[in-house]
Parts: sequence; C-alpha cells; structure tokens
Amino acid sequence: MRAYLYVSLILLVIFGGISGYLYNKFSVLANTDFSPPPVTVAAATARMETWPSVLQAVGTIRAVNGANLAAEASGEVTNISVASGQEVEAGQLLLTLNDSLEQASKRRAEANLVLARQLYERDESLIKQKSIPQSQYDRSRADLDAAVASIAEIEAQLDNKRIVAPFAGRVGIIEVKAGDYIDSGTSITTLQDLAQLEVDFSVPARHYPELRAGLDIALRTASSEQTFAATLQAVDAAVDTGTRNLALRALLSDSEGLLPGMFAQLDIDLDQARDVVTLPETAVTYSAQGDTVYVVTDDGEGLLVMPRVIRSGEVRDGRIEIRSGVESGERIVSVGQNKLYRGARIVLEENPADFTQ
Repeated sequence: MRAYLYVSLILLVIFGGISGYLYNKFSVLANTDFSPPPVTVAAATARMETWPSVLQAVGTIRAVNGANLAAEASGEVTNISVASGQEVEAGQLLLTLNDSLEQASKRRAEANLVLARQLYERDESLIKQKSIPQSQYDRSRADLDAAVASIAEIEAQLDNKRIVAPFAGRVGIIEVKAGDYIDSGTSITTLQDLAQLEVDFSVPARHYPELRAGLDIALRTASSEQTFAATLQAVDAAVDTGTRNLALRALLSDSEGLLPGMFAQLDIDLDQARDVVTLPETAVTYSAQGDTVYVVTDDGEGLLVMPRVIRSGEVRDGRIEIRSGVESGERIVSVGQNKLYRGARIVLEENPADFTQ
C-alpha cells in the first residue's frame, strides 16, 4: 500500500505540474491581442471645385485651302515644273501635257482670224458706201466672231493641258513622271495651304442645344504634346440620319507642327461651369461590382476605414469627379487601399508625397 501511495503522489505531482504549465500558457494566450497592426496609408480630403463643362470629341484636321489636283484632259506629261514638297504661289505652273495638236490648231485659228478681220474691215468700209449688200456685211461680221470664238475654244483646251496652283501652298508628293500618259481625272498631287487649318468632327445630336459658334476648343494630337487652341466656327444644319451625329467645324488659332489628315482629340468648353466634389484619382478603386473608396473615421480608439460605393465621373489633371457617395470635407484613403478591408485600423502617413504602397 505504501508503494501505491508513493506512486499516486508522484503521478499527482507530475500531472499537477503539467496542468499548471498549461494553465499559465493558455492564460498568456488568452490575454494576447491577435488583431493585425494598423495599416499605414495616405489620405486626402474631398473638396468642392468649379469645373467647366467639357464635351469631348475626335476629328480630322484639314486645310482651309486644300485640294487634290487632277488632270482635266488626257495626254502625255511633257514637263513637271515643281518638285514634291515645294512651296508655290497662286497661278504658278505645276505640270504641262503634250499640247502640240492644240498649238497647231491655234496657229490655224489665228490665221483665220486675221483673214476674217481683214474681210470684215473691208466690208465695213464698203457697206458705208453701199457698194455691197447687207447680207455680205453680216456674213463677214459673223465669220469674225466665229474666228474669235475658235481662238477662245483652243485657248481653253490649252489651259486644260496645264495644271496651275489655284492658291498658294505646299505641293505634296507628285504621283506622275515626265513621259507618263495620263487620263482625264488622274490624280497628280495634293496642294495644301498650311497657314490656316481647321478640324472637322462630330458629336451626338443631343448636344445641339449646348453648341454655338465661338466656343473655345482645346485640341491635342499624337504627334505633339502641345495643346492647340481652336474656335468653333460652324454647326451643321442637319443631323446625319445614319449615325445621328451632328457635324461641326473649328478653326485652329495656331497650326505650327500640324498637317492636314491628322487625327485630333478635342475638348469643347461649353461655357457652363459647375460645382463638383473631387478626389485624387488614386483614391478610387475600380471593380466590376462598382467604384469604391475607403472613408476614414474615428471611433474614439483610433482611426479606421470603411469601404463605400461611389459613382465617379470625369477625370481632369489627376483628380476625379465624385457624383455621389462622398461629401465635401470627408477624408478618403488616397494611397494604400490594396492593404485595407472593412474596419481596418490605419495610421496616416505624415508625408503622403513620399509614401509608396
């Protein structure tokens, strides 16, 4: 019995020690705070701003004076008087077609004109003396008129054999060579006056009440980082029945560095300022379920964040319009949202500009 008593005491001591150890261990764990540490983020305050109403569109730049030059008559190219890319004056000869047949016809017509004028002048003196009948005088006068008209007809044919610049500008790539035979209507080159450019574009017809000549337009192209100023010149008098779009045309104030045919993006100032709540663009998290921001609140124990679904609008200069969901003056997390969840504790970064996610 004494042996059993010793064994029981030993077991009691062993299991008592184990129980005491486990009790202390679980007591420490029970008192330990397992909540995650606060997340360091940057925040911005939603503010009210006045934004102009802007309508965006895309268009094509054109020259106010621009034309694709083509031959009015067929024939062999005998002379090209300009080079591709050359600046020319209005009326300057660009290209000549073979006009030998017309030149020969003109010489014959000039000889006929000389004879017709001599006969007319002779008959004019004779009719005064009543030496010839009136019918002979009328016939000589008609022959003179016919000879003059024949000269004018041949000169018109000769003009069709010459391509001249209808206005001053820059010649494009010349598409024919000396010796080529071309048909009537064959494209020869393009002539563009780069001093004054315009842009043609269209917008949905529902914007018609907001549009009028004189509105300011900011224009950008892929070829330049510069923003060009333009003025709305004309609004079409009818809507395209196929697209239900309304055609418009604007005149550029400065066209340096632009060429006809370039694609342009336009911001049309509708001259209707409006007040909007804005946030830094980085404050909005985009998802298929909706745009979300994290609102900073204080529950007395510290700062925490709560997600809120918003409706966003335009983006300008790094700030985004908040159409609903955020009021002016609320603090919103602007950097570090990828670490957050509902009710997460946060610490605000004192230097947001130096903060990285």
